Amino acid sequence: MSAKTSAEVVIDGKVYTLSGYEGEDYLQKVAAYINNKINEYDALEEYRHLPANMRATLIQLNIADDYFKAKAKIEKLERDAELKDKEIYDLKHDLISNQVKTETAEASVKELEAQNRELLFNKARLEATLEDKLLDGKDVRKNFSSKK
Repeated sequence: MSAKTSAEVVIDGKVYTLSGYEGEDYLQKVAAYINNKINEYDALEEYRHLPANMRATLIQLNIADDYFKAKAKIEKLERDAELKDKEIYDLKHDLISNQVKTETAEASVKELEAQNRELLFNKARLEATLEDKLLDGKDVRKNFSSKK
């Protein structure tokens, strides 16, 4: 855990000492946010005519509204991130499944190509044998014919 820090900040023209476990830059940023909210409302004529306690409450409500809107946005982004993570997981699963199918298909293709080569070799061998037999049969007939 970080060390506790203190910082003097100016909020609505008054000096305050803020302390916390965040750095001084962060504490100044918080004060600047509050000052921006005050300045935003000070620009409105009707705001300046309100009693001080109502002005403070209006700013507090506005800051709370900003907080809840930011929190809702973060929750939506987190849900979206979870959905994207699930989608990525599903896509990775599909990819792996398709890779396995592809590898299986490639192995089948190689096996079928080897069988095809073997069948073509056997066909060529059988055709050669048949041709030899047919040629031998012609020679036998010629020899048989010439003996007469």
